[in-house]
Amino acid sequence: MKLNIAVLAGDGIGPEIIDQAIKVVDAICEKKGHTATYTKGLVGATAIDQTGNPYPDETHELCMNSDAVLFGAIGDPKFDNDPKAKVRPEQGLLAMRQKLGLYANIRPVSTFPSLLHKSPLRADLVEGADFVAIRELTGGIYFGRPQGRSENGETAYDTCVYTKSEIERICKLAFEFAGKRRKKLTVVDKANVLATSRLWRETVQAMAPAYPDIEVEYMFVDNAAMQIIQWPKRFDVMVTENMFGDILTDEASVITGSLGLLPSASVGIHTSVFEPIHGSYPQAAGKNIANPVATVLSAALMFEYAFNLKEEAELIRKAVDASLEQGVVTEDIDKTKPYKTSEVGDWLAAYIRKNA
Repeated sequence: MKLNIAVLAGDGIGPEIIDQAIKVVDAICEKKGHTATYTKGLVGATAIDQTGNPYPDETHELCMNSDAVLFGAIGDPKFDNDPKAKVRPEQGLLAMRQKLGLYANIRPVSTFPSLLHKSPLRADLVEGADFVAIRELTGGIYFGRPQGRSENGETAYDTCVYTKSEIERICKLAFEFAGKRRKKLTVVDKANVLATSRLWRETVQAMAPAYPDIEVEYMFVDNAAMQIIQWPKRFDVMVTENMFGDILTDEASVITGSLGLLPSASVGIHTSVFEPIHGSYPQAAGKNIANPVATVLSAALMFEYAFNLKEEAELIRKAVDASLEQGVVTEDIDKTKPYKTSEVGDWLAAYIRKNA
């Protein structure tokens, strides 16, 4: 199979972790007879510096003409520390999601047996935790209008907006995921306070009879935040709106012991995007110390969701499991005998070539 992949490395550690994912993709293609073609594009602070636009038209055209997008990370302190900056790297990410119609972010959360001791939670709480968080990605407060500040600068306002069709679209996907797993769906909202959450709850209640084999529960977001820490194994599929999903999935990521271990897939109307859930980690940029595993596992999701090559995806996951078990990890996992970012990528690629 020919794989036409757009590569948007972005900022900070983005280029380093993307390079390792490409090593792994190349190893898979070599062993399984595929051909991967990579075309690079600009996004984020790098794109602003070169074009003034965090998501240039050329990058969007590249994404639209590709089979999948392998994405690194965006963000730069010079924008974070300037609240008056009119153009920000994150605007590029939002623009990409909106223009590509990426309405669903899928984040699998599971533990690795060899790393249970690295979780800040007790091993008996996290062992066996395995759920999927599905976050609505193109609506809510991040995209709602009006948004801005008053003329005197003393008042700021954001608007949270959802339509019934947006909710139906993301929840249909969530029901389908639950049907393929343990048949339990948790809908996270704040229906006791927010009108948009009440629309979410009403919409799901109307949809539920069409999925009689799925157990549906409704949970306020503050309770969900506690339950993820107290009892992560109770969840199977979780679906929620944009901002709640942003916060809860980052919280859930620490269950594994490192933010550098969890991948994600953003799917929707056009080309899907595969990216780690962590940020650009600018303090580590260029030091060859960042954990590439989340990006490598995002490549596994790419094989599975974009190309329907599940055997290839499982081989990548097998390689990652082996690397963790054998201690081939970066300093966020083991500070005593850490491997470099590039060394982890080399090891994973070599494992695939040897064991495929």
